[in-house]
Amino acid sequence: MTDTYTKLANGKWTSGLFKALNLPQPVTLTRFSQGSDLISGHLLIGAASNSKLIQPILDTFSDAELTISYPNCTSHLADLNAEFNKTSLVATPISLNTITKSDRFNGIIFDASGIKNSKQLSALHRFFQPVIKQLAACSRVIVLGHPSEHLDDVSYATVQRSLEGFCRSVAKEIGKNGSTCQLIYVQPGCEALLQAPLRFMASAKSAYISAQIIHVKPGDIRGSINLAKPLAGKTALVTGASRGIGASIAETLSRDGAHVICLDIPPLQQDLEKIAHRLKGHAIVADITADDAPAIIADFVREHSLDIIVHNAGVTKDKTLARMTDNHWDVLMDINVSAMERINETLLNENLLNDYGRIICVSSMSGIAGNFGQTNYATSKAAIIGYVDAMQKPLAEKHITINAVAPGFIETKMTAAIPFTVREAGRRMNSLKQGGKPVDVAEAIAFFAQPQAAGITGNTIRICGQSLIGA
Repeated sequence: MTDTYTKLANGKWTSGLFKALNLPQPVTLTRFSQGSDLISGHLLIGAASNSKLIQPILDTFSDAELTISYPNCTSHLADLNAEFNKTSLVATPISLNTITKSDRFNGIIFDASGIKNSKQLSALHRFFQPVIKQLAACSRVIVLGHPSEHLDDVSYATVQRSLEGFCRSVAKEIGKNGSTCQLIYVQPGCEALLQAPLRFMASAKSAYISAQIIHVKPGDIRGSINLAKPLAGKTALVTGASRGIGASIAETLSRDGAHVICLDIPPLQQDLEKIAHRLKGHAIVADITADDAPAIIADFVREHSLDIIVHNAGVTKDKTLARMTDNHWDVLMDINVSAMERINETLLNENLLNDYGRIICVSSMSGIAGNFGQTNYATSKAAIIGYVDAMQKPLAEKHITINAVAPGFIETKMTAAIPFTVREAGRRMNSLKQGGKPVDVAEAIAFFAQPQAAGITGNTIRICGQSLIGA
């Protein structure tokens, strides 16, 4: 769907007028293209005293085309030098006091895991204040810390939790040039599992994700890592795959090497079979709410094996609560939640989802923030978040991870039908001042599906450009 406003806001003859009127001028986001899965250009890396995550940061960027700098005014400069000397990366000390307008950074990464009391929070200000205005368009800012619930010291837990407020505020300040800010909490002892989320958040694949928190937990990566085709040899089932976001999910998983089984309802059979054929996958024509749907799926995957399941199928049936019928409530809840539960129960009970498998669910921003006229939909999407949280522990015995994405305003045929003024509000009410694309949701799902994301479970991340609703 064409975003006429953005074209005018950045047009040769009209951009000056938009600037003079102080109207939003959304930056065209840099999204993934084959062979460019990491940030490139100039990366600035910093850390607070006693931080322990520099080494996995450097390991993540060992194959990147980067100019790396780090501040030479920190109290632990010798420690940073020692870490860089362990790698083949070339890094240059830089004085934060002499940063000029000509200096531009494509990424800034700060290890804040060593901040242990409120006085030491000044390290955030000292590091970021001189450089935050020097971000190039579509840059990445990433802060690393430890989750407060795993810290016994009260002061330490307090300041690590404060990183959430810092990152959300930074994201709102830098969003106007298409840049994003994320926070990655690494559970102590899980440092070796940091690379996958750090690599994803630093890449163009996370273009429409901002102000999100990823929790890295214990996990086990099995087998070798194929960065070009991380899902090679895997089989994925995607429900609601015939069009829109579901079709983009299927395409992205296939791009990453997975054999994709596409599922959708009989009225969409023609579209479903087209995409399955194009991706050299398979199609299952079934209504997921039918009594025999779990058995149909089980019989099919029993012959093909299954490593990944993406629960994307869902509907809206909007009415205010006072006008909502039993049908509006019950049918939606069955499609959006109950069918997913029945399918998973059958696959897990019959051991049809392989060990080290991945379950990814599609929630919604409405499930986090609520929405007028969507009590049924918001309830169902909040239930999905609850399901992900509750299932992470029982699934861990088989090294199966479960996560969710919560899309905001995504440009689809459904949003194209929204009245103009409401549609424009949905597009602009986020830090990036634009709607997302189906591929933005698909990229996050493909990240969760990777074998390398073994330490990522129980997470729900919003794909909304840091929407101001529920932020």
